[in-house]
Amino acid sequence: MAKTQIGFIGMGLMGVPMSRRLLEAGFSVSVWNRNPDKTTPLQQAGAHVCSSLAELVSKVDVIMMCITDTAAVESVVFAREGIAEHGNSHQILIDFSSIDPQATRDMAARLQQQTGMRWIDAPVSGGVAGAEQGTLAIMAGGSEQDIDAIRPLLAPLSQRVTRMGDVGSGQVTKICNQMLVSCNVLVMAEVMAMANKAGVDATQIPQALKGGFADSIPLQLTGPRMAAGDFDEVKWHVKTLLKDLDMANALAKSSHSAVPMAGLAAELMRLHGSQGNLEQDPCTLVQMYTEKNA
Repeated sequence: MAKTQIGFIGMGLMGVPMSRRLLEAGFSVSVWNRNPDKTTPLQQAGAHVCSSLAELVSKVDVIMMCITDTAAVESVVFAREGIAEHGNSHQILIDFSSIDPQATRDMAARLQQQTGMRWIDAPVSGGVAGAEQGTLAIMAGGSEQDIDAIRPLLAPLSQRVTRMGDVGSGQVTKICNQMLVSCNVLVMAEVMAMANKAGVDATQIPQALKGGFADSIPLQLTGPRMAAGDFDEVKWHVKTLLKDLDMANALAKSSHSAVPMAGLAAELMRLHGSQGNLEQDPCTLVQMYTEKNA
């Protein structure tokens, strides 16, 4: 498997550390990004930088993507000179992006019809820290045979790969994940602001609750920054949670499911984003409850 040629598309907050992990594991990695400047860290780490999608697809056995949203994925795959124009039936596409489940199913079918390529939706959870440490949780949709075949490629990236079902199942599971994460982080913002107003040192809350029933990875990673007002480093984005909450509500509507908490979470996230925070870290959510924004 170490001889497998990997192409990675998307050098964002997650794509760079994930590609670096693959390089460190001994894989040959080619990379492409719309903004070529973002490929520099990977080039320095030993990756081959491709000047076009056509070049990348022609060089690799497996294509991995981690890009912003459904429209971006569709563009990379099906736009002129995209993956679909150059792919073949011996290749597998692994999409780590968090996108719409039905669109994933439609694009997978279209890609297989045009090229014979198989599609695995494999969204991840664990954030930048998980990408850097290789401890991501990967929830995968696709054939059992295809997912088993790529497990060695995913090993340097993840603590666990779970096949959730056919194509699209990974994206449904990621939406469930994001509903839990988003509601968690929104309540966390309320907690930190209220604790400070009630005379408790909120910076101690994550440590005080560690290991208890209310503990969570977001509490340990984002809670201290919320409590301390440490907003400068952006480790994930408000816009990402909002996108995923909107997908959650769309999925709920199409499946006739009631998700009142996710509905409220989306509107609170939209309110915060509309105040100039879409590109900010979700730790800034605490600002909705501080006196200066009252």
